[in-house]
Amino acid sequence: MSLAPSDSTALARLYGEPLFALPPDLYIPPDALAVFLDAFEGPLDLLLYLIRRQNFNILDIPMAQLTRQYLGYVEQLRVHNLELAGEYLLMAALLIEIKSRLLLPPKRSSPEAEAADPRAELVRRLLEYEQVKLAAQRIEALPQHGRDFWYARATLAAAAPAAPVWPSVDTAELAQAWAALLQRARLVQSHRIERPQLSVRAFMSQLLRQLQPRRFAEFGELLEPARGVAALIVSFIALLELSREGLVELTQASAYAPIYVRLSPSSHTGPDTVSGAEDCYLC
Repeated sequence: MSLAPSDSTALARLYGEPLFALPPDLYIPPDALAVFLDAFEGPLDLLLYLIRRQNFNILDIPMAQLTRQYLGYVEQLRVHNLELAGEYLLMAALLIEIKSRLLLPPKRSSPEAEAADPRAELVRRLLEYEQVKLAAQRIEALPQHGRDFWYARATLAAAAPAAPVWPSVDTAELAQAWAALLQRARLVQSHRIERPQLSVRAFMSQLLRQLQPRRFAEFGELLEPARGVAALIVSFIALLELSREGLVELTQASAYAPIYVRLSPSSHTGPDTVSGAEDCYLC
């Protein structure tokens, strides 16, 4: 009993059924199969492919073998696409020229000079092209947006604004801040001295109020020098003003005797109503 081959060895599937052998009456048109050589990016790419496939030393290229293989590819390309074969034919001409120069005796500028290698320029171009191609492959291997990954995007629904949550303040921190503020204030504090404003009219009323109950007072006791120089001066001016208006009288029993102040007998002015003198301040 023979077993049918598995589906993995089938040549093709026809209407879902595996096909293990080609039908004897199968007809394939001549143009059904075509060789596409435009996968190479140019003549240098094709040359580099041939050199690497045959493991040729790029610094010592066998021009005869390389030229023969290259012309075979170009001939297939010229049959199918003549326009695309133009630049390849130009490289083929360069290869034939280099091959011909290798067959001729080398030219030397002097007997001691070394003959130039006709392949040197081609080798330089191939090495530069290989470096650029490898760099392009490394860049192509890097992850690319839209090919290897996509940016994640999410839309957040608009939420109602939440009430602000203020941080709590510890009592110790508040006390520390207050102490620092006091220390700072002590460093910038200033001392301001202000002189009191003394009103002559107010002192006139005060003197009359002091004389009202007793009608008589000693000069030094009435002016009260203990209140300070400024108050003493204003009190003296007020006394002189009262004497000028005839509200008080200055008396003395004898020369060098104590001076006394008394209300004028003809004065009927109350202690809170002083007229005649303008309000004067000693600042």
